[in-house]
Amino acid sequence: MKTQATVQQPAAASTGSSLVQVSGALTAIIIFILLAAWVAKRFGLAPKNGSSKEMKVSASCSVGARERVVIVDVADARLVLGVTAGQITHLHTLPAAAVSETVSPVAPADFHDLMKKSLMKNLLKRNGKD
Repeated sequence: MKTQATVQQPAAASTGSSLVQVSGALTAIIIFILLAAWVAKRFGLAPKNGSSKEMKVSASCSVGARERVVIVDVADARLVLGVTAGQITHLHTLPAAAVSETVSPVAPADFHDLMKKSLMKNLLKRNGKD
């Protein structure tokens, strides 16, 4: 007596539905990270910038791969500091910067005048060669 048993295989899940599930999970994770960053920034949990009105770096010069000489303006003095990867060394103290020492911005050149001068130079060169 032969009985023939039919074995039914479970229905395979479509790859489209698993792709949608994975994409949805990744989207939810990204939204959660962005929301957490916004909350941290909103409530002051994120680190602040190092800028301060009492202290400002006015000049900096690289003297090596990781070494710099920096001039820092403090309330009543200017400090010349040597900065390396491991330490900061006070090199010199300068008097406070006067208002006249600040560099005034240079007025931009007028395009019309520059173009006129350039055309005049070209015209004079042509007339001189011919």
